[in-house]
Amino acid sequence: MTPPPSSAQVSPRLRAILSLVGIAAVAVPAWVVTHPPAMQHRPAALRALAKRKVVPATVLPPVGPVELVDLTPQDAKAFNDGVPFVTGPNPAARPFRIAGDAASIARATDCLAAAEIYEAGNDPEGQRAVAQVVLNRLRHPAFPKTVCGVVFEGQERATGCQFTFTCDGALTRWTPSETMLRDARARATQALSGRVYKPVGYSTHYHTDWVVPYWQSSLDKVAAVHSHLFFRWAGWWGTPPAFNRTVGSVEPSIPKLAAISDAHRLADAIDEAEDALAAAMPLFADLPAGAQPAAAPLPLAQPGALKPVIEDTDTFLVVIDPRQADAWPALAQRACGDRPHCKLMGWADARLVPASATIAPQQYATMGFSYLRDRANGFDRALWNCSQFRRADPTQCMRGRGALTAVPVSRPASNDVTPPRGPAALPGVRRSSTPAAAPAPPAAKADATAGQTAVQ
Repeated sequence: MTPPPSSAQVSPRLRAILSLVGIAAVAVPAWVVTHPPAMQHRPAALRALAKRKVVPATVLPPVGPVELVDLTPQDAKAFNDGVPFVTGPNPAARPFRIAGDAASIARATDCLAAAEIYEAGNDPEGQRAVAQVVLNRLRHPAFPKTVCGVVFEGQERATGCQFTFTCDGALTRWTPSETMLRDARARATQALSGRVYKPVGYSTHYHTDWVVPYWQSSLDKVAAVHSHLFFRWAGWWGTPPAFNRTVGSVEPSIPKLAAISDAHRLADAIDEAEDALAAAMPLFADLPAGAQPAAAPLPLAQPGALKPVIEDTDTFLVVIDPRQADAWPALAQRACGDRPHCKLMGWADARLVPASATIAPQQYATMGFSYLRDRANGFDRALWNCSQFRRADPTQCMRGRGALTAVPVSRPASNDVTPPRGPAALPGVRRSSTPAAAPAPPAAKADATAGQTAVQ
């Protein structure tokens, strides 16, 4: 028999290998014990997230108050990072070109600029992404039909408005610089003139990556712009055919923007004046036929006389020919010439034309036509008294005077004359637009996710 080798006969190489194996047998279990694998943390609040839901093409998607899941910024960021981006096409939105008068366009521009600044700060790319979302919503039947209506949807709430700055007090806490406003208006003008921000496609929703809104589970994640994530509705409502409705051309005035927007400050002042006139009109409805206002008539007043009042050379008080109502804007343009600021008011009855720029409420109530120009603020507007002169377009009517109807009243032979009574009330109430009907779904059932893009 061959004797076993002694320890002196074991090679140094084998001894080193055996030593390493022994060390590993001790070290690896020790490392595993001291470095356990990270357990996936899922906060309990996330369990309340609704399961993914695709709204059918026959039902208009609901747009409720914005509510956030109760998460720390770290947990929200981790959750958002785990949500994959949707696959498939992400087509750019169609160019949008705004229509309307100069005053409405100025108000739309400032609403869009405010959204850009307060939502994206001084970030040009972020501002363009926000503007694109606003315009995408404008074309979608689930949202209001005007730019300002989209931006300030839900502004009356204490929380939960669609764009946070419109209801959280940000507009009163901070005012952007003139440079920021100028640059944001320039980007808003570009967006309203056909420029498209392609990365977000047809997005209608967005949020920062450190929050999780409850609506997120029913939308597709399509893009990220810096710290903002952009989403579209899942299914047909996120596809290009859903963005086909006709938008409104008359933008509302937003009093909350008066501090940073001349267009909204001027429009708000005009609205207040028209509201006051509308409220005063019932007081004069009972005047006897032929009653005269207290102010003295304008001497030698003739139809088309274009002499400004002495104390205000930018104001014209004129007699208008009731047979030429369509020509009155041209008359105003001729009177104002190249004045940057000009006002013309007209009466069909020469006896009612004021003698000075101080106009009594009765005279306001009987005014047949008004024109106001303010080029510095992009305002140029002509209005008719539609109780006297009917217009096919109701937006051309002075507020509170569209419902009046002149009724001839015969005088009794007796000296005891009872004044005819006018309408009981003439409130100057703005009418909200009727929601557009939901666009019809495609005739043939196609791939519901092909070509869709929408973010908020």
